[in-house]
Amino acid sequence: MPTSPAQPVEKPGTPLVLVSGSGRSGTSSLAGALKRLGLHVPQPEVEASETNPRGFYEPQWVIDFHKRHLKELALFNIDSRPAAVDLVARYVESGVPTAELHEWLSGQLALPEVVGEQVVVKDPHAFWFAQVWEQVTAELDVDLRWLTALRHPAEVVGSRDIAYLSSQSDDLRLTKETSNVAGWVHAALLTEQAGRGSKRAFVRYTDLLADWRAALTPVQQQLDLALNTDLAAAPDEREHHPVDDFIEPSMRKSQLTWDDVRTPDWLREMAENVWELLGVLTQDPHRADTMHALDRVHEDYDARYAEAVALTFDHTRAESTLAAREARDAQRATLQQLRRDLDAARRDGSAGAPAVGGREAAAILRRAVVRRVTRR
Repeated sequence: MPTSPAQPVEKPGTPLVLVSGSGRSGTSSLAGALKRLGLHVPQPEVEASETNPRGFYEPQWVIDFHKRHLKELALFNIDSRPAAVDLVARYVESGVPTAELHEWLSGQLALPEVVGEQVVVKDPHAFWFAQVWEQVTAELDVDLRWLTALRHPAEVVGSRDIAYLSSQSDDLRLTKETSNVAGWVHAALLTEQAGRGSKRAFVRYTDLLADWRAALTPVQQQLDLALNTDLAAAPDEREHHPVDDFIEPSMRKSQLTWDDVRTPDWLREMAENVWELLGVLTQDPHRADTMHALDRVHEDYDARYAEAVALTFDHTRAESTLAAREARDAQRATLQQLRRDLDAARRDGSAGAPAVGGREAAAILRRAVVRRVTRR
């Protein structure tokens, strides 16, 4: 649930910038820029791929950590369900994620190449486990700072379509567009909420690509970072920097607008409102009236989602019933086929092959059914 605004608390210890938020929003560009500006990315990193050829700048362990626990909860990166928050909270109470993160992070901080450095950890899943990161960094005297990339939701949905849904049917893409806009709203609200009480900064992806020095100047101040170049230097006094070769406008492959996205009017208006409110936080990350306005949107989103769930109750129940029936039919067909195979094996046994007994046959049936259901 939304929380009351809080001012950042000064903390001692190693600075750790946690880059989180909705995927396809420029988080990789931010983390990659910070690495080139002198911050340390824990190794090994996730390797570049076709969907992100310039690199992710994500510690492999952190990605595996978040994905494994989200998979256990059947949650997605930009899961639109308000109930997902409570699912994670109850899961975290076990202490398992906290213990795992504590062990990994304490080991990282003890490495010679990390001592005295500023650390950047990027993972779009991290906001789900904000409570875990807050607890562990406090225990280890780490100064946690949140950095969020902001990209217009229509562009995020378009970018996700290009990256993940290009080969899917129009019906599925239509459904996912609405789901992804809702997921963007939910992830944006949760990420903003997670950073309250800590040093934090927001940066628009378009601003980063247009002029990375100007875009990162307030970020450096808000997060109190020491960088390996003077961002405020006059243009004629600047030296060429590796970030100049990394950040360029061509990285913005999706430039869609709301005219290109099919989604309900109320959801589009809500997403646009969240986008505008978060834009205010780029200049003042802890502006009280803006955070109160986001809390009101959060409450409205939860209420709207509950209405949508109620509206689709019959559809959901019917789909569940049909899925269970299909599973039973598939299991029945599998058993029938296996019985025919066993009968054939017994007949072959009369010609000299070893006979298959009843107990052995039952065991074979059980193992085969488990294999078939697991594959489904």
